[in-house]
Amino acid sequence: MKPPLLEVNDLKKHYRIAGGLFGGKPSFVYAVDGVSFTVDRGETLSLVGESGCGKSTVGRAVLRLFDITSGQVVLDGQRMDDASKDALRAFRRRVQVVFQDPFSSLNPRMKVRDILAEPIHNFGLASSSADVEARVGKLMDLVGLPREAVKRFPHEFSGGQRQRICIARALAAEPELIVCDEAVSALDVSVKAQIVNLLQDIQRELGLALLFISHDLAVVEHMTHRVAVMYLGKLVEVAPKRELFGRPRHPYTQALLSAVPQPEPGAKRERIILKGDVPSPVNPPQGCRFHTRCPYAFERCAKEEPELRLGENDHWAACHLNDRPDAENPLTAASH
Repeated sequence: MKPPLLEVNDLKKHYRIAGGLFGGKPSFVYAVDGVSFTVDRGETLSLVGESGCGKSTVGRAVLRLFDITSGQVVLDGQRMDDASKDALRAFRRRVQVVFQDPFSSLNPRMKVRDILAEPIHNFGLASSSADVEARVGKLMDLVGLPREAVKRFPHEFSGGQRQRICIARALAAEPELIVCDEAVSALDVSVKAQIVNLLQDIQRELGLALLFISHDLAVVEHMTHRVAVMYLGKLVEVAPKRELFGRPRHPYTQALLSAVPQPEPGAKRERIILKGDVPSPVNPPQGCRFHTRCPYAFERCAKEEPELRLGENDHWAACHLNDRPDAENPLTAASH
């Protein structure tokens, strides 16, 4: 059995915000506080949750855009969290990113041809200028843009076209994994569908792995293989798509799914309205971090933090309710 392409072990990222030296006891934002997951070759793992849960911080930590507090980021068996400059350069070629905003992530002073040629030059992937031009042309074909558009500047394109250019730029380095950080959330609905279908087509053609970070569960259901749900810096559930959408094993996941619009007219779904606000990541609750908003919380939830445990069908969940018999578990009753 092959090892996973990407392995993240107990990843933590804490931001210091106050205190220290003469300022008293320091305070920290626990943005990511012990996250572990894997991504296989050719797989899409979607990381979902409310705004502020830490999912984009996980993506940036995987990309090594900053130093992590603790934990490991392992690519194809090699640790990247403490990699040398040379190893990190090779890592940058193998792991690329598509950011949320296609308007600010492209250099407005560079033509598309230069934007796409830059990673080819940086990583020494072409043997001649003719080879560079050929690669740029193929990239334009791959993302569905006319080749003559390489002579234009980013401001001459629509939002969806710009995101296609961002995808082409990521593909120019010939990566094995692309981190898509809310890559379709800034686009119109019809354009969003086109970009999602494009990513799926490219994945099948090139065998890419995707770490797809999103809050849009309707999009996630359409394109992912597995889903990891985050709440307040921690993973609360990880499962294959069909398993998670069909039988959620955490109340937070259940609430998120209840908010997804139904495509069928007249279809009914009982909406779960969570009470209260998301607690501060500076001072997260003791025990289960979700217990302050959970409709099923009981005494144990406020005292003991649940571990992410493996259940049936490769379904991981961190909820004390799953220790109860099915007849006494409201999550089991809701999924039937």
